[in-house]
Amino acid sequence: MLRKISVIGDRFMLSSMFEEALRERCRLFELSIRTHDMPWPDEPMEHGYAVQGMDGLKEYMGSADEVVELTGDAEILVTQLAPLSAGIMDRLPNLKFVAVSRGGPVNIDMKAARERGITVVNTPGRNASAVAEFTIGAILNETRKITQGHDALRRGEWRGDLYRADLTGQELSEMTVGLIGYGEVGRRVVKFLKVFGCRILVSDPYVQLTADDLNDGVIQCSLERVLAESDVVSLHPRVTAETTKMINKDTLAQMKDGAYLINTARGPLMNYDDVYEALVTGKLKGAMLETFDVEPVPPDNRFLKLPNVTLTPHIAGASVKTVSYAAGLAAEEVRRYLAGEPALNRC
Repeated sequence: MLRKISVIGDRFMLSSMFEEALRERCRLFELSIRTHDMPWPDEPMEHGYAVQGMDGLKEYMGSADEVVELTGDAEILVTQLAPLSAGIMDRLPNLKFVAVSRGGPVNIDMKAARERGITVVNTPGRNASAVAEFTIGAILNETRKITQGHDALRRGEWRGDLYRADLTGQELSEMTVGLIGYGEVGRRVVKFLKVFGCRILVSDPYVQLTADDLNDGVIQCSLERVLAESDVVSLHPRVTAETTKMINKDTLAQMKDGAYLINTARGPLMNYDDVYEALVTGKLKGAMLETFDVEPVPPDNRFLKLPNVTLTPHIAGASVKTVSYAAGLAAEEVRRYLAGEPALNRC
């Protein structure tokens, strides 16, 4: 029996890599695979509040008409960014299974999918390794003055003064690093940090430390203690009502004077006005911000003018391994569906 699959990729999650993984994992099935790549990240995503009929959907690319045309009469859709609203689903009566190659299916109306009997799976932890590696680089970048030295040389200025004891950076071996969130990324960051010999604090009320981390001296404690004792605070929680703008005037006041803030997670975790004020006043010695309240960042964004902050364009999760790993996870979910086996990561 021929099974029809539509793959809507993009210029990061390439449809060709999805197809390769599907044909490898689903060798026992006869497949008809139709592929297409959206222009993200060369062109920005959309958000549901901006387009009629896409209410509640976030971080997607493609119009309703595009998705309907590209999906056609396929039973299975594999994608990263294609939106699926209730209205789109109603125009795709043959669609039964959707594999979304991201940590959360924010581009899918999950309530509508459940009501229509459409199974949706995702690929949790797909870029956890990439983000964790990036986080270590971000911490080293701030604590060892890499951005400041780089920016100076770009201006033709030799910052030999960064060798002064009162200006130079600290080694991680003499610092306390506090993590807020101990999920897939947080656990990997802890693993990497242990190599440097730093003291590690973790705050996560919903997840307990692994036995290995406990035995290695990692301390699980309250958010207040993480803020009060850490030289570096790194954010790794999910965005929920509880964590939205959790880094604000009050929590920043609890941090050590001259601490560093690292956000390789999500923009909504921070109140950007309060973080800006902390950087200007010196409450924070520096920050590395990988995500923002508005993306793409406008050219007049005030953080761009601060000498003690490093900014990157939401690329922490971007690696070739992320693509191949996510494609493999999605393909395995499709294989399980075709074989009548239960999904591993049903949303």
